[in-house]
Amino acid sequence: MLIFDIDDEPVLLDYSQKIIKKAVPDADIMSFRRASDALSLISEENITPDVVFSDIEMPGISGLDFAVELKKVSPDSAVIFVTGHSEYAVEAYRIHAHGYILKPIDVDRVREELENISGILQERVSKFQVRCFGNFGVFWKGEPLTFARKQTRELLAFLIDRECRGCTAEEIISVLWEDESDVSAAKTRLRNLVFDLKNTFEKIGMGDILIRKSGFISLRKDMIDCDYYRMLEGDMAAVNAYRGEYMTQYNWAEITAGNLYFRNLKS
Repeated sequence: MLIFDIDDEPVLLDYSQKIIKKAVPDADIMSFRRASDALSLISEENITPDVVFSDIEMPGISGLDFAVELKKVSPDSAVIFVTGHSEYAVEAYRIHAHGYILKPIDVDRVREELENISGILQERVSKFQVRCFGNFGVFWKGEPLTFARKQTRELLAFLIDRECRGCTAEEIISVLWEDESDVSAAKTRLRNLVFDLKNTFEKIGMGDILIRKSGFISLRKDMIDCDYYRMLEGDMAAVNAYRGEYMTQYNWAEITAGNLYFRNLKS
């Protein structure tokens, strides 16, 4: 488990880090005195925390503002506020915080809050994580998943966009290589991408996620934790995380982005 600990007061930050470490000895803890530094690390390095313990009253970006921004770049991260001010509780839960601890924190309160969200975290850890909002991203246990071939990621994005419904080779080729006139060459490239996708999933013990049957390629939806899918299911945290951007690096994804736009207008 990766935990971010944020507090602008160095003494309190050092104290809370020690308490969290006692509560969860096996966790990796990264501490920050500025919320902006935590956001930069997530955005620039794709390092996504499972849990964030954050103060609320801080110079620059407050803890509340940080939680809103965090949902944009790491919607699956749980936020537990640590503050000396009880009056922020209503606002904290309005933005879907997962916990609220009044200072000074202690080991029992930290454990209690983590136990409250352990079911959510365990379910996500056991699944392949996909981020569709903003740039498309793929993760395994919080770490970015890499592929041997650059375009394998785009193939995976397309299968995710189709909500794991079976796609034919011809359908995939028409989107990934719309100007390709040599169908045979395109099918060879697609086979290479599928092989890379299969090998990558097998390396992380998720080989069953890829389905190839009767000329169709698809994914097992039950093995995927995806912000887009959770939004379609009505998960409010995912709904609030959507800011109008969907797989922004792929032109073909504009169709789904448009559907989401009109969906939001009606809601």
